[in-house]
Amino acid sequence: ELVVAIGEGGCDISPAEAPRHVFGYAVGLDMTRRDLQAQMKKRSGPWCIGKGFEHAAPIGPITARAQVTQIGAAVIALNVNGVERQRSAIAQMIWSVPEIIAHLSAAWTLAPGDLVFTGTPAGVAAVERGDLMEASVTGLEPLRVRVV
Repeated sequence: ELVVAIGEGGCDISPAEAPRHVFGYAVGLDMTRRDLQAQMKKRSGPWCIGKGFEHAAPIGPITARAQVTQIGAAVIALNVNGVERQRSAIAQMIWSVPEIIAHLSAAWTLAPGDLVFTGTPAGVAAVERGDLMEASVTGLEPLRVRVV
């Protein structure tokens, strides 16, 4: 996923004002433990436990906004063990980065250091121990994670 690092906090940020609140961008993986999610579902427990486990959301280095040109024109991709599983243009996301910031800041005050994961294209699938995931967004340093 494309990750947006907030540099200047605020609430009720308009899409036009949103870019000045961005410190930078990174590549991230928002993992889900489907086994934990299923257990919670059976027990009528909180499904979010499947999202909040140790090392659930690794990110790569943050690249300053000033060093990234046209993030909206970037391509996002994920390879698992060298096989492409996901590829899409950032422009194909349902909401643009400024719209995402506007929506979130209408509900919560954003603070410097907040990280916003923007979503993933079609192609989500399970990974197994030993798998090597390589996530990339054009213009950003890729993220490589081995499942342990």
